Amino acid sequence: MKLAIADWIVLAGYLFVVLGIGIYFSRKNTSTEEYFVGGRRFRGWVIGLSLVGTSISSITFLAYPADAFKTDWLRYLPNLALLPAMLVAAFVFLPFFRRGNMTSAYEFLEMRYGPSIRVYGAIAFLVAQLVRLAMILWLLSLLIQEVTGVTPTTAIILGGLFVGLYTVIGGIDAVIWTDVLQTVILLLGGVVCLWVILEALPGGLSQVFDLAGQAGKFALAPWENGAPGETSWSFSLSEKTATMMLLIGLTNWLTEYSSNQNTVQRYCASQSTKEARRGLWVYLFTALPIWAFYMFLGTALWVFFQVYPDVQASAILQGEARAETLMPHFITAYLPAGVAGLVIAAALAAAMSSLDSSINSVTTVSVVDLYRRHLRPGQDDRHYLRVAWGIAVAVTVFMIGGALWLNGTETKTLQDTSTILVSLLGGGMLGLYLLGFFSQRGDARAAWCGIGCTLVFTGWTVLTNKGLLPDALSAPFDLYYTGLIGNLLMFAVGYLAASLWPASSSAPVTD
Repeated sequence: MKLAIADWIVLAGYLFVVLGIGIYFSRKNTSTEEYFVGGRRFRGWVIGLSLVGTSISSITFLAYPADAFKTDWLRYLPNLALLPAMLVAAFVFLPFFRRGNMTSAYEFLEMRYGPSIRVYGAIAFLVAQLVRLAMILWLLSLLIQEVTGVTPTTAIILGGLFVGLYTVIGGIDAVIWTDVLQTVILLLGGVVCLWVILEALPGGLSQVFDLAGQAGKFALAPWENGAPGETSWSFSLSEKTATMMLLIGLTNWLTEYSSNQNTVQRYCASQSTKEARRGLWVYLFTALPIWAFYMFLGTALWVFFQVYPDVQASAILQGEARAETLMPHFITAYLPAGVAGLVIAAALAAAMSSLDSSINSVTTVSVVDLYRRHLRPGQDDRHYLRVAWGIAVAVTVFMIGGALWLNGTETKTLQDTSTILVSLLGGGMLGLYLLGFFSQRGDARAAWCGIGCTLVFTGWTVLTNKGLLPDALSAPFDLYYTGLIGNLLMFAVGYLAASLWPASSSAPVTD
């Protein structure tokens, strides 16, 4: 891909502003309170937009349009469960984390169950985030290679060092404010793409609705028996119905807003519970339209390539090329000079906003939940701040090393590795938190029973997925529902075990 001078100017300007934000806030980071939660002074609208930037990664920019282009709006359906999840998060989860000036999501687990469960929750989060960091940086490097023509190794190192630099020196202040900027850039990039499409179509916006509507491209859920007609709303563990997709979405969003440090850290960084709750509403009413917009962009691209046939687009529709190549191809072939630079900046923003948040949250959990709590308690705050800087650097190095390793593997290996690790260690985390939020029964013993059963269950589904079990012993349900069933199992086993081992008088419980 050859960029015009105007494109390079736009890209350079974006990167300069991001780095400048990191340098500006580096002067304020004189304590762990500032470095981890920004002095707890952020307004709700800032928190909300930063949550949008964190949750909208390269997947949104590449996969949402690709899915809508190739199929319909099925991927969007689970997002509709965000509204009930936000209500639960705002009025149930949020007050727990705002109590007692918490910094980490896993401090609650020690208050409720004891230190061993806190360590488990922290380690499960760290493993999942480290895998995620390597994956997203690897995806980011593909775009860098396309734009600059550098080798994969150079692209990974350059991308990782840049994100690591402003995140390490700027702390949570830089992360939150760059996420706000990146959210705006991401939306602008998508708007520019849609504008180019609509200007090129003879019938403009109405043509998109007419052609796509006739082809069923706006369908939100699978059709009964796989053919146009009535949508399937049945409850089934063997097929992907609309009802089950909504339940999957609800499970995912409740997990995100009950046990994910990236989110809980935003709760803790807010001025007050009121501002934190306001941030959730800003997130809800910003993220849902943005996701819908990117789905619509994919639908508009389908109409565009119906009117203007294209070899690459045809290959994607026929399954001969990866759907995720759709947006890079459109940027390369159809956007004018200067505009392409803005859209590439949006794609970079999508990845960087996820990377910086994860680096900072991994650093926070490592210091707060493990190092300060168990390895070196009682040190002065300056010591922990220096350790935080060191861990942030180490996480950046690990991220780069992981991306380099992934670059030498097949994509299938990458997906399998991340799925197995995250499923095994993170399975049942929502169930563990719900047991703590809604019940005071049981202590660490009951929690470990639930965790153990969930690990065995998840391992069984992994073996089934790998085809390592005979049919008689394989899981008799669609493995897409592993997380949903695992969380129900965690809650049920933990609650029943609590009947055998009620919380002791010395066990930490919630108020």
